[in-house]
Amino acid sequence: MRYGCRIKAGALPSIRFGPQLRADLEAVLAEGETLSSFVETSVRRSVEYPRIQSDFHARGQAAWEAYQRTGLSHPVDEVLDKLRRKTAARRSELEARSKAK
Repeated sequence: MRYGCRIKAGALPSIRFGPQLRADLEAVLAEGETLSSFVETSVRRSVEYPRIQSDFHARGQAAWEAYQRTGLSHPVDEVLDKLRRKTAARRSELEARSKAK
């Protein structure tokens, strides 16, 4: 167990913070969002981030090793064009979803 801390399933320890931070937190809550749900989402993202970073670095290392073995690479313009197309497609998908709601 990390840091010798035992946490019950489904519960996080109480968090104490000053009135200014509470006001700042409440100012950014989405409509219908509670402080508890905001904290839960933040904790989930904080737990997920190192895994995403680790996966990213592993893919980069694998790509570098493949390049060293094969010498094959892709022109930067080709890669950026592909990323732009993927981003545009995802943006369109999200816009269509938000219009459907």
